[in-house]
Amino acid sequence: QLQLVESGGGLVQPGGFLRLSCAASGFTLGSNTMGWFRQAPGKEREGVSCISSGGGYTKYADSVKGRFTISRDNAKNTVYLQMNSLKPEDTAVYYCAAGPPGVVFSTWYRPEHYDYWGQGTQVTVSS
Repeated sequence: QLQLVESGGGLVQPGGFLRLSCAASGFTLGSNTMGWFRQAPGKEREGVSCISSGGGYTKYADSVKGRFTISRDNAKNTVYLQMNSLKPEDTAVYYCAAGPPGVVFSTWYRPEHYDYWGQGTQVTVSS
């Protein structure tokens, strides 16, 4: 059974940090483009970041550039999202997603490019 499981979410104060993990089971994600998305209440799901299968190319939403870092460890079948300098507007459910190696990087933020999704992990930034 193909599965993506996110972990690492929680409640953090503004300016704090969290590290999200996304572990794959039932398949090897080494050949997949991986993405992180988020969805706040009442808002559409938005692309946060993506990373190519080999890890050499990354993309970030403008709202998180310089604060978030995506990485992957294919040997551990896991993708990470390091989130620093968190802001209240970062509050959302965060999802990881796996797409084919040929995800068009110019439109990486479109959810329809991704085939498999995790169940999400809640991130709340509040004092």
